Order: sequence, then C-alpha cells, then structure tokens
Amino acid sequence: MFVDSVDLIVKSGKGGAGCVSFWTEKFVIKGGPDGGDGGRGGAIFFEVDNNTDTLSTLRGKRVMSAEGGRPGEGRKCYGKKGKDLVITVPPGTQIVDAESGELLLDLVEDKTKVKFLDGGKGGLGNMHFKSSTNQRPTYAQPGLPGVNKSIKLEMKLIADVGLVGYPNVGKSTLISILSNAKPEVANYEFTTLTPKLGVVTINDYSSFMMADIPGIIEGASDGRGLGLEFLKHIERTKTLLIMVDISNYREMNYQYDTLKEELKRYSDELSTRPYAIAITKIDTMPKDEVDQKVEEFIESLGFKVNNELKKSGLNSEYKNYSFAKDFGVDLPEGEPRFILPISSVALLNSETLRFALGNFVNE
Repeated sequence: MFVDSVDLIVKSGKGGAGCVSFWTEKFVIKGGPDGGDGGRGGAIFFEVDNNTDTLSTLRGKRVMSAEGGRPGEGRKCYGKKGKDLVITVPPGTQIVDAESGELLLDLVEDKTKVKFLDGGKGGLGNMHFKSSTNQRPTYAQPGLPGVNKSIKLEMKLIADVGLVGYPNVGKSTLISILSNAKPEVANYEFTTLTPKLGVVTINDYSSFMMADIPGIIEGASDGRGLGLEFLKHIERTKTLLIMVDISNYREMNYQYDTLKEELKRYSDELSTRPYAIAITKIDTMPKDEVDQKVEEFIESLGFKVNNELKKSGLNSEYKNYSFAKDFGVDLPEGEPRFILPISSVALLNSETLRFALGNFVNE
C-alpha cells in the first residue's frame, strides 16, 4: 500500500532515577553513600533507507516511544541507557511540526541518520551529594522526562523527470515502456491512483529516475481530482515532461495552458522548473493530420518549425529515428527543451524520447 503521509507522536525515553545506597560491608566502617546514577533515556533517530519507497510501515502507529533509562544501583553502579528508537523512512521524507507547521527535518540522502529527540538525562545518585556537612545524604535525583513531539511525516518522491498531464494521456504507458515500472494501464481516466517511480536506463553507465503521478485536471491546485494530494511528488523533480494528448476531446493548447496554470497556482517554483513537451497518441490518426496538428501547436506557442532541423532531426543523434526528424524545433532558453510527438503503444519516438530526456537531465 502506498502511504505518503503519517501523523505520529514520538517520545524519547525517560532518564532513570539515581540510587540512594550506602556501602555496608564487614570490616568497612562508615562506608558512606555509593548510590549510582540513572541511565539516560533512549533517543529518537530518523534513518533514510533507499530500499523503502512508502511510509506504510508507520501506518496505524499513533505513538512511538524510545526505551527509558534504568535506575542506578548501589556500589556506584550506573543504570543502563535506554534503547534508542530508529525510525526508517524513504528518501524525500519531511518531518513537520504538527502544531506549528514548521519544517524540522528534510531527509533526502540515502543512509542519512539524524538524531531528532534526546532522551531524558539520568538522575544523580546520592554519592554526588556527600559533603562535610552532609555525610549521609538520603537524596538522589529522579531522571528527567523524555520529550514528546507531535509530528507529521510527508514523503515527496525524488526523481529526475516528473510526468505531468491530464488523466488517460498515456503517462503510465510511457513509464512502463521506458522504465522498469509496471503500473496499471487501462483506457479510462484516473487509472493511476498513486505515484509510481521507474528507472530509465540510457546505457550501462547512465540512467535517470522518472515519476508518474495521477492525472491533473482543472482546479487540481484547489483540490479537485487527485492533483492536490500528489502534486507534491513532483516538487523535487529536476525536470518536467508535460504530456499533451493529440486525440483528446480537449484541444492541445487548452491542455497545455491548463497544466501550466495549475503548476503555477500550486507552486511558483514548480512552474519555473525546466520542462519539455511530449505530444502523445500520434498513432490514433493519419500522419498528415498529425503533422498539421503538431505544427499548428508548435506555432501557437510562438515558435516556427526549423526546416533545416526537419531534415536532420531535433539533434543529430536522433537522425536515425524516422518520425523525430519531421518536427525539429530550435527553442530558446527558458522555453520547452524540446517538443516531440510520440506513441508509447506503437513505440514511435519512444527511444528518441529516452535519449532526449537523458540529455535534458544531464544538462
């Protein structure tokens, strides 16, 4: 089960009490106080594990506590320290104060281990309170209490490329073709109900991570559909691939403008993220019609199809891919990195897109 948000109360361990004890032994006269100190309570740690991709192991665990320290003993024996509690989380997890909303920790790197709460200090035994005026102290300190904290854990996927598009635009099909991910694929909207991650391999030495989120519709930034709940999963992506369906009843320009607007309304930073455009499902209509629609879409964005690049492709590396060379577009900086018509089902330009995205991520 995919769980990306959990509310928890975490408690560090209470310190053990100090001991009141006196050394009594045969032939030892006036042995004096020898009560040991209590052990420190266990601390709370968060550890990032790249082998986990959900917070499901924490689901249903309302309160999590570290072990308390053991009390001190006679003969100046210290109490045992309480066992620390280590909470394992996936990369991209944020720890937020449930009361103030303050971001406390942002855990990104694999194998990172961070102490979150210290355990309570153990109390001092009565051996510490002996003095010339109090040679028989009968007092020892109690251990200090641990710290209680109400927190919210929020996971945000970390990926190189985030797929953005309307429902049923072909995001799941694309990620299943390019990567090792196996999402559910069907011909109806909102097939994808939870985000999916996939590793796209370029060659033996190069790969990148792709994230697929549920489809975005008008008003997603206000909570319509599933967009608001899962838009956070593309906040950490380096680049975006905006997918526009050429066969959808919505005009391509309408899809593109709406997606850009929803990204902007959700986050100004997300709206300025480098992006590219993929025009999907080009296998559903004749090539002449596809050519016309794609060219009209490109020109509607204020660009012109470069006739020279038409002959050689978006990039000389792609000249062997038949369909890519029909729409070479030289785009200025700050605009889409490339605009590429594709069909994941018919595998048209899927390899071109793989290498184009690889170059995009490296740049």
